[in-house]
Amino acid sequence: MQALVLRDGQLADHADWPAPAPGPDEALIRVSLAGICSTDLELVKGYAGGFNGILGHEFVGVVEQVGSRSPAEWLGRRVVGSINLGCGRCPVCLSDGPDLCPIRTTLCIHSRDGAFAYLMFLPVANLFPVPDIVSDEEAVFTEPLAAAVRIREQVHVRPAQRAAVVGPGRLGLLVAQVLALAGGDVVLLGRRPESLEMPRSLGLTVGLVDEFADNHFDLVIETTGNDAGFAHSLRLVRPRGTLVLKSTFHGNADINLTKLVVGEVNVVGSRCGPFGPALRLLETSARAAGNLTTGAGVQVRPLVEAEYALRDGLAAFDHAARPGTRKVLLRPN
Repeated sequence: MQALVLRDGQLADHADWPAPAPGPDEALIRVSLAGICSTDLELVKGYAGGFNGILGHEFVGVVEQVGSRSPAEWLGRRVVGSINLGCGRCPVCLSDGPDLCPIRTTLCIHSRDGAFAYLMFLPVANLFPVPDIVSDEEAVFTEPLAAAVRIREQVHVRPAQRAAVVGPGRLGLLVAQVLALAGGDVVLLGRRPESLEMPRSLGLTVGLVDEFADNHFDLVIETTGNDAGFAHSLRLVRPRGTLVLKSTFHGNADINLTKLVVGEVNVVGSRCGPFGPALRLLETSARAAGNLTTGAGVQVRPLVEAEYALRDGLAAFDHAARPGTRKVLLRPN
């Protein structure tokens, strides 16, 4: 089958990659649409210790086959899938779920092939059915939208708070929209005026990061994935405020952390999120025609910048790596 494979730091397009076969508790999924995210780009640079295998973890597809211990009603269903697979037996799995299991595998990040292929497989326990009203182009955003929703689980966002999202990129646009649903004072910050055109068109409040004074915000969410974004986020959060770190990237951040101690800043690491609430939010948004100004949902379709056939995956990655690029999608079939 066609697949986009990372091997020893080199990304290659394979037309004859072996097709997977599901185990007893797994499902074979025909991938309909997949999205390139910043993590995929960082994996090519060496993030997560040098992953080898098929990339991609943002996807929507149709179940074509199920294993011997999997319910047959999944056959033919349109699905998305959570990316972490825990052991299911350790104290972490039993208390908190698989996301932080110490021996977990993670789709396209740790020891498990991803979604940039015609076919993929996941345990049935990781699958979520996609509501009929949610299109493939919307459903493919489930994983990053879930990551944005996760912040609302971790941090109580109060309407009176001054909140900032640093970075108007792929993830920052979703995070800002999710936080805005709480009705608070949320501003999305970028370094260049042109980077704020898209969020402004979505009805978000925007600003240039250099125009805000130190210690201006009660809550700051960093989504840039670079040293400058970390430094700005730390500068902007007030003493005893909350700084949420959402970025993962290859390399080490070179920033002064003294303020975290002296200012008693609360630091929250935030990673994967809940698929169920993300799908419900996409469903609500689809029913409201994605009108963010009504407070009914989020808009994801405007974030799609380009779509490529899977066989043109290398060109798609080059496109996705350009500064300021929104979401680039891959269509396998």
